[in-house]
Amino acid sequence: MAPLHFTIFIFFSFIFATSSSGLAPSRHPFDPLTETELKLVRTIINKSYPIGPSHKFTFQYVGLNEPEKSLVLSWHSSRNHTVKPPPRQAFVIARDNGKSREIVVDFSSRAIVSDKIHVGNGYPMLTNDEQEAASDVVLKFKAFLDAVKKRGLNVSEIVFTTSTIGWYGESEAETERVIRMMPFYIGGTVNMYLRPIEGMTILVNLDVMKVSEFNDMFTGPMPKANGTEYRISKLKPPFGPTLRNAVVLQPDGPGFKVDGHIVRWANWEFHISFDVRAGIVISLASIFDMEVKKYRQVLYKGHLSEMFIPYMEPSEDWYFITYLDCGDFGCGQCAVSLEPYTDCPAGAVFMDGVFAGQDGTPAKIPNVMCIFEKYAGDIMWRHTEAEIPNLEITEVRPDVSLVARIVTTVGNYDYIVDYEFKPSGSIKMGVGLTGVLEVKPVEYVHTSEINEEEEIHGTIVADNTVGVNHDHFVTFRLDLDIDGTSNSFVRNELVTKRTAKSVNTPRKSYWTTRPKTAKTETEARVKLGLKAEELVVVNPNRKTKHGNEVGYRLLAGPATGPILAHDDYPQIRAAFTNYNLWITPYNRSEVWAGGLYADRSQGDDTLAVWSQRNREIENKGIVMWYTVGFHHVPSQEDFPTMPTMSGGFELRPTNFFEQNPVLKSKPIKLTTAKKCIPKNE
Repeated sequence: MAPLHFTIFIFFSFIFATSSSGLAPSRHPFDPLTETELKLVRTIINKSYPIGPSHKFTFQYVGLNEPEKSLVLSWHSSRNHTVKPPPRQAFVIARDNGKSREIVVDFSSRAIVSDKIHVGNGYPMLTNDEQEAASDVVLKFKAFLDAVKKRGLNVSEIVFTTSTIGWYGESEAETERVIRMMPFYIGGTVNMYLRPIEGMTILVNLDVMKVSEFNDMFTGPMPKANGTEYRISKLKPPFGPTLRNAVVLQPDGPGFKVDGHIVRWANWEFHISFDVRAGIVISLASIFDMEVKKYRQVLYKGHLSEMFIPYMEPSEDWYFITYLDCGDFGCGQCAVSLEPYTDCPAGAVFMDGVFAGQDGTPAKIPNVMCIFEKYAGDIMWRHTEAEIPNLEITEVRPDVSLVARIVTTVGNYDYIVDYEFKPSGSIKMGVGLTGVLEVKPVEYVHTSEINEEEEIHGTIVADNTVGVNHDHFVTFRLDLDIDGTSNSFVRNELVTKRTAKSVNTPRKSYWTTRPKTAKTETEARVKLGLKAEELVVVNPNRKTKHGNEVGYRLLAGPATGPILAHDDYPQIRAAFTNYNLWITPYNRSEVWAGGLYADRSQGDDTLAVWSQRNREIENKGIVMWYTVGFHHVPSQEDFPTMPTMSGGFELRPTNFFEQNPVLKSKPIKLTTAKKCIPKNE
């Protein structure tokens, strides 16, 4: 065996060609809004809603208004895109003098084509600007300054993070648009989340940008700054463990090509985009079938829909910490610039993300997404045949995949979200959790100090520091089009059967399959781990030459579900996590599992509510919703930063191809490199 060579490739960025207006008619229907388009949206809307002291108008979300699916598919399937593309429009959620307004702007007519006030519960996604403004308001608030002085702290070393406060049975009239400001002390450290200042309740009303509630309840202990450093330039020897420098060589350059936002690699073709709420959006993913010599549909559109992170500390200072990260803060807005060679390997290609700031002005996150080929020594397939006399055969194919990655840092946690495409036809969605724990100051430094009646709701991870128990639920929305738009969901149960007495065998049992096609949404809800079953999305209108329905099978991750009581308010809002898997009929308006307005929502516009209609899903356009779950009991190894914890799932072809689609894949050509030397040589 021989490893690949190592070298460094210069990464490059894309320049996306548009017309001088930025609105070229040849744009792909799923291309993200450009800076020029965002400026045009701002200009058009400001004609109707002038921004100024007498009229407060803010842009909370600006994204692509999803085109009609039938129009997109008609355009996509036409030869050289001769069919007229669907109308290109922007969807805007704005705050207009204390109300949420939904606006659709059409680019061809350069006009507002829809404009309505949101009636119902919940508020739109927070902007970075208003969170920063809320911090400034608190830093000038006298009662807060007095509380800081009482604690003997330097106000110049206090920083804030913001927290949504959720909903706990209040009426609609009682749910003002407020956020809770959480102060931290950076004296002696840059690891701010490990030095929380507890005992203060600080609420800021975002519509009037004033402190609406302040209570100084108690003065608690504060964890020490020592032992919280994580910057390599500031850490002291000894260092380790030592790892060899390594960069994978691709002598002919990366094996994928990007044309605008279309990615082509091996036998895959897909569109990649950026959304300020979802982050990466993968669309129109198709795989080339050598047998029929054409691309076949797999995934119409897939992206992160919501992240639910409830903490398990019910005290007054903590009970509200139950985030819906994508809906509250924007998983795209919180995404960070990726570092070449560390966040993404050599040969990676980087893309920027553009979104609208609070006043509608475009903002850019450079290098927010990366695409790269991944080879980690995995095996695509192999076989050694040693049973044939005078003949020994070994055939091995190394596994290479293509990864599209984004990292979103929502407060203390960094989430690594990967979409991985394999030549075998599989698509893997991966989630990595790293960053810094959310901690609670305590008086204890040792478990022996805790009396038997007291609950600390976590683990002592350092002096005076408890890492609080919590969950992470990461929900993906996957609009599957397996070889066409009409699909069904099959629950193929594996059942134990007793061997018939008439059969001459010592075996007493075996298992067999009992497939059942789910006809309605209720029949398709799945809690993993309750029984052995294969979960497959099939196209009942397409069959292999042997009569099997073509499909894709779900290879699920661990069976992790919520443990909160179903009548607990956070769980009502996040009832989409009650099942690991849901199947719903395609609906263009059903995109965000926690609802379009997640902040202070009341759980009345979620995936769990939509599914109560129990709509028919057999042989229709269907959407799969899958939640990756983690129960996190912190440990000392998670301090002061947390090694990445990973999870995910895979969509794998099942009777989609007539045979192994990578059977004829050629081995990677290895050039001169040091050979692996067995220990006995």
